[in-house]
Amino acid sequence: MIVITTPTGHIGSRLVQLLLERGEQLRVIVRDASRLAAEVRTRVDVVEGSHNDPAVLDRALAGADALFWLVPPNPRAPSAAEHYLDFARAGAAAVSRQGVGHVVGVTSAGHGWTSPAGVLSAAFVMDAELAASGAAYRALSMPYYLENLLGQLDAIRSGAFSLTCAADRPLASIATDDIAAAAAELLTDLSWSGTADVPLYGPDRLTPSEMAAVMAEELGMPVAYRRMMLDEFAALLKAHGASARTVQDLTEMFAAQDGGIYDEDWPRAQIAPTHFRTWCRQVLAPLMRDAVA
Repeated sequence: MIVITTPTGHIGSRLVQLLLERGEQLRVIVRDASRLAAEVRTRVDVVEGSHNDPAVLDRALAGADALFWLVPPNPRAPSAAEHYLDFARAGAAAVSRQGVGHVVGVTSAGHGWTSPAGVLSAAFVMDAELAASGAAYRALSMPYYLENLLGQLDAIRSGAFSLTCAADRPLASIATDDIAAAAAELLTDLSWSGTADVPLYGPDRLTPSEMAAVMAEELGMPVAYRRMMLDEFAALLKAHGASARTVQDLTEMFAAQDGGIYDEDWPRAQIAPTHFRTWCRQVLAPLMRDAVA
């Protein structure tokens, strides 16, 4: 039995699909079962609730061989550290109580980074909790998610997208389908033991300016890159009602990203198959067309 958290998200939903295709027995933890696709609900065991709830975790993990772990974002949490620790402590304790042998978690690349990194530092603390649970643990360690660009569809349609990175600095990135595929491999072959972080990067070393050029070619329209400075980003968050701590967590995260938190993992990263151009063609372009239609 494999237990999947966040089964309706980008990564979790794809992972469920991949594991069902392999004939695996699945149990999912979901806040609202109605959000699961109908064809999924009939093929998995559903435990409704949040995976920071010990009672929910105990029901879900009873008799489980492996657990896929991902902490959902919560911009209303008092702090990223409290949010991640709340989930991680509950998860690690339940894994230990139920004797789950293997856990695969989704986290950030850059585990050797020592400066404050906001949300990314919170993910590293989560890894330490899960690694101490007694289960074999693999921390799938990710750089920038390409799917984050989907929040800028209107801006891209207007001819530009923004990040806080320098235009000429390569940015490690990953497609969420590749994360799901890597998790599926680990969860269906439980011969591994011990604890380790596993950086997983896309095959490109593109700068934001180069990403804009690829977008333009694939979308058949001009697309430029505009760098957003961190103080501008902070002001935007505040204007949308973000708390001071949320602003700190997110600006620290992007400052670490801009400072190269992902760079040291590049030489040892496993390389995923999806190129940025392929992602633009298969994911971004169809969504742009659908939005226009």
